[in-house]
Amino acid sequence: MSSRNRSEDSTSEDRASNRDVRGYDISKEKRRPSSGRRKTRRLRKCNVCMLILSVIILMALCVVLIARVRTLDGMVAKLTAQVESLTRLTAQQRELMQQMAEEAQSVMGDNAVVGSLEKEPDPETEESEFPEEEVEAAHKVYLTFDDGPSANTEKILEILDRYDIKATFFVVGTACENDEEALKKIVEAGHTLGMHSCNHKYSQLYASVESFGEDLKRQQDYLYEVTGVKSTVYRFPGGSSNKVSDIAMKEFAQYLDSQDIRFFDWNISSGDGGSYLFPAETIIENCTSNVSNYSTSVILMHDSAGKSTTLEALPTIIEKIQDMEDTVILPITGGTEPVQHIKWQED
Repeated sequence: MSSRNRSEDSTSEDRASNRDVRGYDISKEKRRPSSGRRKTRRLRKCNVCMLILSVIILMALCVVLIARVRTLDGMVAKLTAQVESLTRLTAQQRELMQQMAEEAQSVMGDNAVVGSLEKEPDPETEESEFPEEEVEAAHKVYLTFDDGPSANTEKILEILDRYDIKATFFVVGTACENDEEALKKIVEAGHTLGMHSCNHKYSQLYASVESFGEDLKRQQDYLYEVTGVKSTVYRFPGGSSNKVSDIAMKEFAQYLDSQDIRFFDWNISSGDGGSYLFPAETIIENCTSNVSNYSTSVILMHDSAGKSTTLEALPTIIEKIQDMEDTVILPITGGTEPVQHIKWQED
């Protein structure tokens, strides 16, 4: 046999050894991976990427959630601090009112001060319209409203009329000019019309006794012109114990006395004088909790458009006071025992 034939036979045998029984070339399978393996590898890579991405997203959400929780904790802490601050403020106001009331009670023995509200002097009618003697009761309560008239005045008058109650309105001149009809309704309903300055600006009002006197005369003349009533009842803006005036408040009190005008402070405060809007429940508590401690209770409230909770609380205040034993609600008249924060008369 020739060498060529032997070579061909050897090649043929090698090819035969690389084929299986079905005739497939096994050597090719060994040389390259199958398409299924490639797909499996790609799926594994995708799964790993998705897992990593999911972990990253979860971690980010956890960070956001923790930050949000901390923010809410901070807000809760601030709100808690505000509530505690308001609670302390309320307690301080009550203590201050108690102290002022005690001082006023001690001063009352030295000050024989009366207030009156009268039309143009008429000897025949003055005594019957504004009696010097009031109803006898162990506890006399005077509801007073400062800073009006306002958008709430008519509603206040309706509530007072519903309970057949008379009150006292210390009005401001600038507010009166915007609602003269309210002034007339106050007088027509039988309530006491008091003065609370023309513009309520401390720097102008208390600049001197002369400026105070000019402001007083301007308001008194204006109220008489509109209502026919000469008011002789006054409440100092800020009260007679205010710390704003550079001049001793007793000088202004003595000037009022020289004009036959009497001033009234208060010994019970509703707490509605500040910018914070107290809840109606707090106002009710402030106005009624100490009435039984005084023979004369002058309650300070405000007739202002923004004092919605005062308006809301008023019916309950009246009902709770009316339910008290031997207690009566009255307007300030010539026979009213005064409540004043300062001692102004000379010994």
